[in-house]
Amino acid sequence: MTTKSYFGRLEKKYGPLTFGKTLTALRESEGATQTAFAKKLSLSIQNLNDIEKGRRIPTPTRAARIAKLLRLSEISLIQLAIRDSLSKEGFKYDVQLNLSS
Repeated sequence: MTTKSYFGRLEKKYGPLTFGKTLTALRESEGATQTAFAKKLSLSIQNLNDIEKGRRIPTPTRAARIAKLLRLSEISLIQLAIRDSLSKEGFKYDVQLNLSS
């Protein structure tokens, strides 16, 4: 199963995901503290906390780096980050990224 289809199934069941909620769920599923998870992602604890709480939204570049560190689909986390950025600005768009050939 791809990460993209996994996230799609989660959204169908639980509603729209956010980057922060996704990171929180991943961290908790590993049983990791914010301190340990922040270290794994090369983030400060405060930065991770701000992302998890939705106070900060990572750039696509940072989302891709986090995806790589977590061995997840870059496109899925970049998509979440872009969607969160648009939502924060008041736009109600669904974002679907596709690899260009």
